[in-house]
Amino acid sequence: MPWGVVYYRTHNDEVPAEDFLDSCPSKVEATILAVLEAVRAAPPPAFSGGGKWEAMHGSMSGYYEIRVTGPGRKHYRLFCVLDNGSPQELAARGFREPQIAAINGMVKDHMTEFSDSEYRTNVRNLGDDYLTTLPRRIASAD
Repeated sequence: MPWGVVYYRTHNDEVPAEDFLDSCPSKVEATILAVLEAVRAAPPPAFSGGGKWEAMHGSMSGYYEIRVTGPGRKHYRLFCVLDNGSPQELAARGFREPQIAAINGMVKDHMTEFSDSEYRTNVRNLGDDYLTTLPRRIASAD
């Protein structure tokens, strides 16, 4: 079954993943979008990350990140969730096929880590909102 790509939209009509991508250097944005398309086309369960698409662990279990290093060795991360299920579950969410949902992105300096608080505020809280809303609030779909 083919997969789509959607962008989470907040209740305030903000689209964090699109805002993040717009803030990235153009080459970084292009690379992230190319990885997202490669994952969609594979599709995700069959895609081998090659270091650019990785399943997260611990408190971020259930999320995936696209990893790109940009100018100044800054690390750009786009955080996604896979939205899959039975045809009935997908229909309740507003989809005909499974989706890769882009939630938000963050940037960090080389040799640093995001804190659990940063993950919670910038990713998990938004992801929880996305996953508990029916139908899903999205900004755009492929």
